[in-house]
Parts: sequence; structure tokens; C-alpha cells
Amino acid sequence: MRKSAATLAGLILCALAAGPLAAAEAVATFAGGCFWCMEPPYDELEGVESTVSGFMGGDVQDPSYEQVVRGGTGHAEVVQVTYDPDVVSYETLLEVYWRNVDPFDGGGQFCDRGPSYRAEIFWHTEAQREAALESRAALDERFEKDIVVDITEAGDFWPAEDYHQNYYEKNPVRYKFYRWNCGRDGRLQEVWGEEAGGAES
Repeated sequence: MRKSAATLAGLILCALAAGPLAAAEAVATFAGGCFWCMEPPYDELEGVESTVSGFMGGDVQDPSYEQVVRGGTGHAEVVQVTYDPDVVSYETLLEVYWRNVDPFDGGGQFCDRGPSYRAEIFWHTEAQREAALESRAALDERFEKDIVVDITEAGDFWPAEDYHQNYYEKNPVRYKFYRWNCGRDGRLQEVWGEEAGGAES
């Protein structure tokens, strides 16, 4: 049945009232040790819509933080970044990632040890995979030490408990003490020099 002119006009008005179409969104997922410390460098980037701390890479459904850090689930602590690729590129997200991790440490990151604190890039599209591989290859040429960060296809993402989300904003004093005590910024300076990410990246 053909719609009347009045009906079509009404549909157009409804569409206009809803506002412009939402910007295109994409998702990137990075493991870089404690997920508390991986949210801030992305939250400050223009084009990043949100960051969520959680878990990926394991074989247990909807794991708790306690299960993951105890070991045996296979998960890594990750930050999942939702971003507008028209504003910030995946390559830029990779640059931020590398400068906020120790790419030579295969046993965890900084003071946090074990598989759940490993550094790993989880790709969601073939373009992300290729970009991640290219970025790692460039670092292999730059450094004499081996880059030990795996690049893996993304699997199920499980958000962490609410108290972990935006921890650096909810508990700034505890966060800053943890970060300092863990030696994260000192090690980033050793690896990256002036390019290092960090608490004020």
C-alpha cells in the first residue's frame, strides 16, 4: 500500500527531529597490564567515545576479576575502546598503546605478573590486524630486543565489575599511589624516553 503524502511528511519530520545520523563507531581492544592504567591515555584522545575495562582471551564465560587474576581462565585484563574512525585512526590508537606498555616483557607488565597482565593486541577486523602487524614490525626494526606482544583475533569481551570502571577518576589518590608503586611510569621512560605515555600522557 502506498503511503499518503501526509504520512511521508510525518516520517520525514520524525527523522529530522531525531537529529543527525550517529557518527560511525569502531571498537579496538588492548591488553597492557592493569586495565586501570590503560583507560586514561585513551579517554583523553579526541575521537574516543568510551573506554571499558574488562577481560578477553580466555575460555570461561563471564569471569569475575578474582577468577581472572587467580589464573586459569586464560583471560587478559583489557581496555575496550569505542572510537570514531573519522576523528582518530586505529594507527593512532596503536601509537598510544605501544607507548603505554613494556613491549619486551612477556611475563606481565611492570609489578603485575602473570598471564592475566600480559600485553596483547586483539584485532576486530582484517584492517586492524594488518595495521597491528605493521606497527609491531616497525618496532622490531627500531629496537634490538624482541617485541613479545601477541596480536590475536578478538573473542568475547566481558566487562569488569563496576568498581573497576574509570577507577582513576573514582579513586585518584589510590590510583596514583598504585601507579607510582608499580614502577609503571619509570619503566615507560626507560623504554620510550620523551615518547613515553604515562599518568599525564
